Amino acid sequence: MQRDYTKTIANELKIKQAQATATIALLDDDATVPFISRYRKEATGSLDETQVMAIRDRVIQLRELDKRRDAILKSLEERELLTDELKEQIDNALTMSELEDIYLPYKPKRRTRATIAKEKGLEPLANYLFEQPDSDIFKEAEKYISEEKEVLTSDDALAGARDIIAEWVSEDTFIRSELRNLFARQGILTSKVIAGKETEGEKYKDYFEWSEPIIKTAPHRLHAIRRGEAESILTMHIIPPEEAAIEILESEYLVNSNQASEQVRTAIHDSYKRLLTPSMETEIRTETKKSADTEAIRVFADNLRELLMSPPLGQKAVIAIDPGFRTGCKVVCLDKQGKLLHNTTIFPTGSEKQLNDAEKTIKSLVKKYKTEIIAIGNGTAGRETVQFVKNLQLGDAVTVEMVNESGASIYSASQIARDEFPDYDLTVRGSVSIGRRLMDPLAELVKIDPKSIGVGQYQHDVDQSSLKQGLDDTVISCVNSVGVELNTASKQLLTYVSGLGPQLAQNIIEHRNENGPFSSRKELQKVKRLGPKAF
Repeated sequence: MQRDYTKTIANELKIKQAQATATIALLDDDATVPFISRYRKEATGSLDETQVMAIRDRVIQLRELDKRRDAILKSLEERELLTDELKEQIDNALTMSELEDIYLPYKPKRRTRATIAKEKGLEPLANYLFEQPDSDIFKEAEKYISEEKEVLTSDDALAGARDIIAEWVSEDTFIRSELRNLFARQGILTSKVIAGKETEGEKYKDYFEWSEPIIKTAPHRLHAIRRGEAESILTMHIIPPEEAAIEILESEYLVNSNQASEQVRTAIHDSYKRLLTPSMETEIRTETKKSADTEAIRVFADNLRELLMSPPLGQKAVIAIDPGFRTGCKVVCLDKQGKLLHNTTIFPTGSEKQLNDAEKTIKSLVKKYKTEIIAIGNGTAGRETVQFVKNLQLGDAVTVEMVNESGASIYSASQIARDEFPDYDLTVRGSVSIGRRLMDPLAELVKIDPKSIGVGQYQHDVDQSSLKQGLDDTVISCVNSVGVELNTASKQLLTYVSGLGPQLAQNIIEHRNENGPFSSRKELQKVKRLGPKAF
């Protein structure tokens, strides 16, 4: 059952309910975020991209919550466990954690110490102890001794009863909520090196003996420690002071001071250490990872935006060099439109003869193709190549720029590159990409998977689907913010335009190739499958 989220979202984002309603309807109709924020202002009340994105993400969360809610209700109904009171609790749950806490006591589970104790008939004894009466608990426990049920002593009976109480405590919705808050507020992140891994894990030495409040942990630090743990170098825990947790439990359950109370106290301590701590720590690890991912992805997206929105060089003749030591530097010459004119290889870091040949080659190419700027990749041998070119003293008319070449190798091996340059090898394609991304960063970088551009140190540690969504949103936003030149834009660039997609972008390219340049926007309506809605 799909519920109406508009009021919830409107309250959370402090917008009008009508704005939320209109935006959700547009999103459900497959409209993109930039399209909604730019071309449907009258419907959304001029919500910006950030607000539309927040609505989209929150709708996804709430629908996932409802999907889980419906699955739980169905499970309970099938097992004839659903009561009106329980259904109301489930319907009113606002978060996934709250929903799972309500469901926990009814969740099908493997045999536990508590279920075994119940099978032995010890639940009445657990209830008796839980009431904490002023009476002889050992005498009461003797009633449950049974050789057949393998309860041989009163201590065995009490131990089983404590196991049942421990599970009750671990499934208490209120207690779980209180401890969840405690772990979030007072949890201490600790990491230690695994014995014998000191040398292998040298790069993690800062975290060999680390401790800090989780609320103060920077996202990059959490990702680093988690990576060290994944590589079996570090152990990591997030746990609050035990006395604070025990105080919460004891204040809730200890209502007397007698033999039974001591049994309950023992069960509480066992519940916290054996059941609640692992469960709560798993949750806090998940939540802190999610928060760290969100912040990291925001930083990555900002870095990507800065890269994509770098001022284009414009129409200038360029020599692009993909530097290298052993295999030399691949050199390409591009005209003012980025068309490949010539390619060769030089060895400026080789022998004296190779160095002299390299000098002659570059000077000759600069003169022949009237080069105005030389773009050099920032990879291996990049600095040496820059120095080599600067030493040539080509004059003030020729400038030298170092270019971030992240993703150039990915592009050079892609189908896009093969389609563009079917007669050239990977090294030539990579060099062309370096030159073109200086001429027009946005137009060139959209050809590369955003994750391959290299926008952050821990981008492989964050949730990859969230990263893809965040980076794709950024690319779409940048393309639609700048706009595209319809008669020169590549298929990849057109794909990111609101309302288009890979197929329509391809159709536009084919129409342009067959009929020549577009003279007006209206001519787009002649493109195959580009109907009124897309237009």
